[in-house]
Amino acid sequence: MKVLVTGAAGFIGFYVSKVLLNKGHDVVGLDNINGYYDVNLKYARLHELGINKEAASNYNNVCKSTYSSHFTFVKMNLEDRSELPKLFETETFDVVCNLAAQAGVRYSLENPETYVDSNMVGFLNILECCRNYGVKHLVYASSSSVYGLNKKIPFSTDDAVDHPISLYAATKKSNELMAYTYSHLFKFPTTGLRFFTVYGPWGRPDMAMFLFTDAILKNQSIKVFNHGNMERDFTYIDDIVEGVVRIIEKPTTERVQNNELYKLYNIGNNNSVKLLDFIKEIETNLKMEAKKDMLPMQPGDVERTWANVDALIKDYGYRPNTSIKEGVKRFIDWFKMYYT
Repeated sequence: MKVLVTGAAGFIGFYVSKVLLNKGHDVVGLDNINGYYDVNLKYARLHELGINKEAASNYNNVCKSTYSSHFTFVKMNLEDRSELPKLFETETFDVVCNLAAQAGVRYSLENPETYVDSNMVGFLNILECCRNYGVKHLVYASSSSVYGLNKKIPFSTDDAVDHPISLYAATKKSNELMAYTYSHLFKFPTTGLRFFTVYGPWGRPDMAMFLFTDAILKNQSIKVFNHGNMERDFTYIDDIVEGVVRIIEKPTTERVQNNELYKLYNIGNNNSVKLLDFIKEIETNLKMEAKKDMLPMQPGDVERTWANVDALIKDYGYRPNTSIKEGVKRFIDWFKMYYT
């Protein structure tokens, strides 16, 4: 297949692109390489895919990979209404995997316009291009943050998600509603994936795993919100990507025949881990004790997440299973190699 992966310089998009290439697909990667976090890490990921930094820095420049003849990269904004349709017209994609978004719950409190531009206007442009250029399947990233203050545990895609508590979560819920509308009106399959606290090598510097490791190694204190009374369904990157690629590769013919065009899945480890236990695992691997700055709950945060993945098991025969012990060790090994 020919697959468009947006957010290809990002954490998950980089891995998805790499796995799809290894499985023989043609991949076009798209990213605007914004400055939300260190762009050097984004260019380093692209380098792993054979993309030259200087060439990738130029807007709307199609870059050929030295790693694989099946990969090209283009720097572009999703909200670019003139250039994005041209890309779709030129490339004729079978599947679009939309992983590009302005990420981060806390950042959305200070920069709301960025989230509307990227996560809503950009997503609308993706939907329009999919329906106008014959894309067979749109797979897109949602988030566990849409569950907001839901009390029922574990979180199920059958639960109501009408009370998001951050703008980031609200934009992701909006994406799900927009996808439903387009599937209903224009009869093409869309699949939303609610990711649960993704971590691992090449991860985002604004995520807890990265922040904690960096601070502990520098002998600085770490910020522990809600005084440590938090739990997360930490999901290792390889498990996330395995789920995404299975969904991309599975034909949608049966779904179309059964008029099951709109689908949602949780992708999580199906296990809630105490934040302090997570920190302990990092300390064990670093052989250092963290200095903990115990703080109240941050606006937009939730106390607990936990994914019900029954639908993923039923439809794709798959459930994530990498343990925290194994996943944290892999991240620490990468972090030491990359930064020291």
